[in-house]
Amino acid sequence: MRRTLRIALLGATMLVLAGCSEADTHQIKNLAMPDRASAQGPYTYELWKWAWVAAMVTGLIVWGLIFYVVVKFRRRSDDEIPRQTRYNLPLEVFYTIAPVLMCVVFFSHTVRVQDVMTELDAEPDMTVEVTGQQWSWTFNHGIGEQNTDATGVEGDYAYDEYVYTSGDGNEIPTLVLPVDQRIQFNLRSPDVIHNFGVPSFLTRMDVIPGRVNKLQVTPTVEGTYAGKCYELCGVYHSRMLFQVEVVSQAKYDAYLGELAEAGQSSDEPLTGGANATTQTGLGESQSQEGSQE
Repeated sequence: MRRTLRIALLGATMLVLAGCSEADTHQIKNLAMPDRASAQGPYTYELWKWAWVAAMVTGLIVWGLIFYVVVKFRRRSDDEIPRQTRYNLPLEVFYTIAPVLMCVVFFSHTVRVQDVMTELDAEPDMTVEVTGQQWSWTFNHGIGEQNTDATGVEGDYAYDEYVYTSGDGNEIPTLVLPVDQRIQFNLRSPDVIHNFGVPSFLTRMDVIPGRVNKLQVTPTVEGTYAGKCYELCGVYHSRMLFQVEVVSQAKYDAYLGELAEAGQSSDEPLTGGANATTQTGLGESQSQEGSQE
């Protein structure tokens, strides 16, 4: 019987794997997580991976106990009456203590990873001012020397000059970043709550009106990645997409020069509302909520 079960399980496994494409196999290997492209990403992935391990171990124990009880205490005759047990103190103590210990372990590891993801270095390599606005993004890159003591609030910015790029209803903006640099994103919104996230960085943060949230990320792999708003921010939430290009420092400097030559420069970052170029992409006669028409 055991040999038959092993052969059946092996055959089912081979059948499932044979139906998977290379991309599916890669996703299974990553536990449905994207490849890590930031220095912070592996911490999130490790937490995710061990949460799966804990869930599978717990599942095996529970299902094992279920099948054990079904087989061990099954009725053997129509006249049999099982022994009546009012309680089992050791079992009840186990059912109480084990979940509490699991929650304590999950909580401690989650806090540890959260501290890493939200850690702010006092001297990041550069700062990008990000505005999430209905219904696109504006990215402001600083020119010149950075003032790491700047708070990021209005009138106290890290740079004396900026170049910017922004999207609209017809064009998804691109955020260009240098590789292997610790980048601080100052996140702000003039209208509703958004959420700035890049799946391959395995980190994200809310963009909340009336305050400046700060997130630091170190991209480690050059390439093009998708970014999006993770917060349901209104009827055109699905338009709040952007691309991220992680490039060498030389290409990043050349990109800033291109923005300056195109006239996309300002003394202060564009922070939304009337002082932004993002639009909903609707007709001119329709509302351009949160944007300058």
